[in-house]
Amino acid sequence: MEFGIVQFTSDRGLMPHVLAPLIEEAGFASYFVPEHGHIPTRRETAHPRTGDSSLPDDRYMRTLDPWTSLAAAAAVTERIRLATAVALPVQSDPITLAKTLATVDHLSSGRLTLGVGFGWNLDELADHDVPPKRRRTMLREYLEAMRALWTDEEAEYHGEFVDFGPSWAWPKPRQTHIPTIVGAAGNEKNFKWIARSADGWITTPGEEDIEGSVALLKQIWSDAGRSGDPQIVVLDFKPVPEKLERWREIGVTTVLYGLPDDSVERASGYLAKLAGKLGLAHSAGRVGASR
Repeated sequence: MEFGIVQFTSDRGLMPHVLAPLIEEAGFASYFVPEHGHIPTRRETAHPRTGDSSLPDDRYMRTLDPWTSLAAAAAVTERIRLATAVALPVQSDPITLAKTLATVDHLSSGRLTLGVGFGWNLDELADHDVPPKRRRTMLREYLEAMRALWTDEEAEYHGEFVDFGPSWAWPKPRQTHIPTIVGAAGNEKNFKWIARSADGWITTPGEEDIEGSVALLKQIWSDAGRSGDPQIVVLDFKPVPEKLERWREIGVTTVLYGLPDDSVERASGYLAKLAGKLGLAHSAGRVGASR
């Protein structure tokens, strides 16, 4: 089981090329960033945490572009995994996005993980002409089309939302397969989608029964004929040894923690303290050695 850091990026926080090296030096295995292209000021969609149209954090409207952020982080790091928690692919053109992701993976020497979501903010999706009841199908097609562009010498895709004929597209990703993990509630519907179209699951902040959800995901994964085990990324708030050991035993692959990012001093101090609690003080040189 590895440990990573998720930064709620904004134009007021530490820049990714400043924070990412601190994360790597502290011994963490991964760096995750979110995506929100814009937030409509007049909204009807309730936020999952507040239960109404209010936002719990103004960084939702100040979020940095994830791919530019990860490219900046890639330039100043060597080992840490670069990922999103979560990106919203259906708000982009799939051919252009496939190029961007392949380029980030190429420039980072194969360190990209694509964390995606279905999109809770229906008002935001509406401005991108995403039909709310079809956003899962749309995301599946985007992922399938991008994988074709990443792997086939002459790629083509014909679906309801993505349609293009035989095409050339380079660079190909350095990885033979860019891992895709889905941030969503831990329920049967979402896990069946993951077992069909992705490589793993990212928990939501409000997830309560981690052990039960992991067991359900693994059963659905096996029933779908998937080999191996799904990646399981858990958002945590306080490192409790007994809890972390249980998660390790049930197959959690990565545990993520947020951090204060208003200054280098605060971020560095927090990372050092957290790394000490997690036993990472002497592991920085070995991060990624098993990749």
